[in-house]
Amino acid sequence: MNKILVTAILATFLLAGCDSLRFAPTELQKQNSWLHNRTAMIAADTAKMENASQQLQALANLSELQSRAFVSYLGQPKEFPQTATAEDILSQSNFQLAQTALQQSNDRPDAFELADNIFELALGISALLGGVYGTRAVQFLKQAKTKSKALQEIIAGNELFKKNCDETVPAFKTAHKAQSIQTRQIVAEMKAQQEVVKKNLIL
Repeated sequence: MNKILVTAILATFLLAGCDSLRFAPTELQKQNSWLHNRTAMIAADTAKMENASQQLQALANLSELQSRAFVSYLGQPKEFPQTATAEDILSQSNFQLAQTALQQSNDRPDAFELADNIFELALGISALLGGVYGTRAVQFLKQAKTKSKALQEIIAGNELFKKNCDETVPAFKTAHKAQSIQTRQIVAEMKAQQEVVKKNLIL
């Protein structure tokens, strides 16, 4: 029963992937969200003051209203950027802040790192429970952790092989056509995460 429960939890985690999991908002993301609200507010005021078209004023007002939801969701920053005037908002530092916040918003937890943490937590709990079921659960979790690590190494090795041997890519893809949908999903997710890591290293 314990094996079935643990397997179901881990399978759900791996198949659901990390796309739905995100890091908590950073201070820079909170500052950017608050800055967006102030930008939208000043844009709406400017559109009204300059007697812009009714459509442009309505768009600016809607943007300001929408931006309040972002601030409410992410939370107030500890430090507030200078936003008294349009000139303050249009400073180069605020453009850099927006760019950094955009990069941070693309970060996702590493699926295998999270899986390792879950395995460690489950191993600790199983060891505390003790008894026959606790011992069996520990053995099962150790095997599952080893398999998770093996999968990670296989995916990394396959990607390195394809990168170094371009001419074999068509044959490689043909050989893997029989993979299940779940396996393809896990592999595609891992490849996407590796690309994000590469982009972040380049930036």
